[in-house]
Amino acid sequence: MAEQPINTTGTHPTSSGPKRSSVGIHGITESARYSMSEMGPKRSLQTLLTMNHVDGFDCPSCAWGDPDPDHRKIAEFCENGVKAVAWEATRKRVDAEFFAEHSVAALRERDGHWLESQGRLAQPMHLAPGATHYAPISWEDALALTADRLRGLADPNRAVFYTSGRTSNEAAFLYQLLARRFGTNNLPDCSNMCHESSGAALTETIGVGKGLISYTDITDHADLIIVVGQNPGTCHPRMLTALEQAKRRGARIIAANPLPEAGFGRFRNPQTARGLIGPGTKLADRWLPVRVNGDLALFAGLNRALIDREDAQPGSALDHDFIDRYCDGFEAAAAAWRALDPSRIETMAGLSRRLIEDCAADVLAADSVVVCWAMGLTQHRNAVATIREIVNFLMLRGNIGRPGAGPAPIRGHSNVQGDRSMGIWEKMPDSFLDRLRDEFGFEPPRAHGLDTVDSIKAMRDGKVDVFIGLGGNFASATPDTEVTEAALANCVLTVHVATKLNRTHLCHGSEALVLPCLGRTERDLQASGEQLVTVEDTMAMVHSSRGRLFPGSPHLRSEVAIIADLAHALFGADLGWRDMRDDYTVIRRHIEHVVPGFHAFEQRVRQPGGFMLPRAPRDSRTFPTPTGKARFTVNPPTAPEVPPGHLLLTTVRSHDQFNTTVYSLDDRYRGIKGGRRVVFLNRDDLRDLHLHEGDLVDLISVNPDGERRAPGFRAVRYPTPRGCAAAYYPETNVLVALDSTAETSNTPTTKSIVIRVEPSNGGGDTSEAQDRSEQERRRTQRGRPQHDVAPGPCDRADQ
Repeated sequence: MAEQPINTTGTHPTSSGPKRSSVGIHGITESARYSMSEMGPKRSLQTLLTMNHVDGFDCPSCAWGDPDPDHRKIAEFCENGVKAVAWEATRKRVDAEFFAEHSVAALRERDGHWLESQGRLAQPMHLAPGATHYAPISWEDALALTADRLRGLADPNRAVFYTSGRTSNEAAFLYQLLARRFGTNNLPDCSNMCHESSGAALTETIGVGKGLISYTDITDHADLIIVVGQNPGTCHPRMLTALEQAKRRGARIIAANPLPEAGFGRFRNPQTARGLIGPGTKLADRWLPVRVNGDLALFAGLNRALIDREDAQPGSALDHDFIDRYCDGFEAAAAAWRALDPSRIETMAGLSRRLIEDCAADVLAADSVVVCWAMGLTQHRNAVATIREIVNFLMLRGNIGRPGAGPAPIRGHSNVQGDRSMGIWEKMPDSFLDRLRDEFGFEPPRAHGLDTVDSIKAMRDGKVDVFIGLGGNFASATPDTEVTEAALANCVLTVHVATKLNRTHLCHGSEALVLPCLGRTERDLQASGEQLVTVEDTMAMVHSSRGRLFPGSPHLRSEVAIIADLAHALFGADLGWRDMRDDYTVIRRHIEHVVPGFHAFEQRVRQPGGFMLPRAPRDSRTFPTPTGKARFTVNPPTAPEVPPGHLLLTTVRSHDQFNTTVYSLDDRYRGIKGGRRVVFLNRDDLRDLHLHEGDLVDLISVNPDGERRAPGFRAVRYPTPRGCAAAYYPETNVLVALDSTAETSNTPTTKSIVIRVEPSNGGGDTSEAQDRSEQERRRTQRGRPQHDVAPGPCDRADQ
């Protein structure tokens, strides 16, 4: 194959407008087409009929919960779950021959969709200093090299241990143990970039950084379900089945989202006659087209409406018994709501006062309310304040600690919540570290480590030499793409444990390793026999996962085995690393002693459906806060300042995408076909900007440290709120400044980017390869410190 720049992202996408229904027969045919093309009939049956079942494996995509075992269907999966499994269980392989044929420089000219579509990584690969191609390396040599580089560091904190959300509980626990035994709390993970804001807000207000609902709270008990800043039809499709069950039981559903999404229209459940040949089920009773980042104002307005109703008719709106017995801070919060300017709320939320009042009427008619949200809320400057305001809203009517009620942050990646439970966090409390010390007999480091954003800064500034990534696509998932790629290139060694080739493996340090691991779909055989692993879903249910396919290559190792063998190479047999590798029940016994809620872990996880972790506010209405009570907070509504002639951009994923993994170049639900470099614009904004649909434009973000440009996007007319725009990530992550983060949580503000839109120079097509070249030219000006370090591979466009 010729090594030349190829743009497979598409520069001529077509648009047919948003769809009004989701799934249906098209979902079945798309699932079957993708599954058969990647896996074939035998592997499709082996995987899909066991996915999300008691004796099978957990879906490697989203973290949505499962029904009780007695209520699961034969096909307990969604279209995107099928694609995630087919993506992992593909018959295509990326082996030594592939890397011999393709230089690193040539691979960098390909986009992420092409890279990952080449197939599964088949054997360990090494990029020597100054080399142009990855070359095979034995496992023993790869692990010895990594251990040698780690031992040679002047300070353990010059290493960073990053974790993706797909890692099992067992691998995550072992990984944090390795990092802390080495002497650092530098344990950034993908939670830093998604639900860190949720954890910060919930811990401050109710004392627990997780949601409080169960699957049946939605399906069987909630009277009103508010879904805000979330697109379940694309990001959590199996949630639609639960919402349909709630709807048919009589629950009302309010959807608050800047873009109309097919998942909020009619759900054509492919497992029912009504869904296949009938009209389907209309899910959302009310859609609130809130402005981008208008959610804080929306909930402040709702709380003001409830206070007004209570003031007018005492006892009609608030649960004073709950407030008086279980909460503090109410009077200050109520005074702040009474002082709000209703017209300012309308402007900031982009919603009329009448619409907010109608919403409040729905709330007053409901005994039990659930609020669900995802990254549409968590990736703004005021994200933590917004989620605190949602907790205020729930507390006003006692909607915490009873069936069918509570906060529900919907996690986006399978087991990202479990990773945090296992200790993957740069700021684990001393109580956890004390138990770790008592269990293993060493003193863990106490100083807080680096989160994701701070890790990038440290690598950029030459303060980190070794980066180890356990899964994920760090360079594409993180903000400020130019800076991040340069930061990785500034390392002495980068090590990536992965199933597929991705962009991050091509933005490497002076030396690099790519280590292939088993996927969820594959059998994990160790010395004691076949192993199972465990995961925790978004509803704090812990259950087992056991792959059914034989490994795609004899060179694949499990994540647990890779971590344990690296630890043994570093420390010898001091903590029994190989015992844990050979038998995962040994790891689970350690987890029992260290992690609260995991008592009798082995016995309970082998029960059908697993077990639910305790969450005190849900279980007993006790709140582990400093005061022992749930805390009302004051959160003045704020919004980004958008200068005249500018727009507020939010990033979204396409329907054929999971996180940074792109399955195809289409977005069926939004009517986009054949490309991803599109920007969705309100028709009046198009007119005011003197643009027409189909024009090729550049997106320029405005930041205190300068502008960032993403060239070559097709303008698409779309029903977004006036002044708001949307585009896909990771293509637009280049626009997000590294210093633009949420208050308290330090999460990148990927969902609210102030931009201006300009016609592309010359009006011609701009490929992703050209976009990369422009990024390369500017990187040294902003992305790297000016000190005497040889440029890394992602700093040279001419390799």
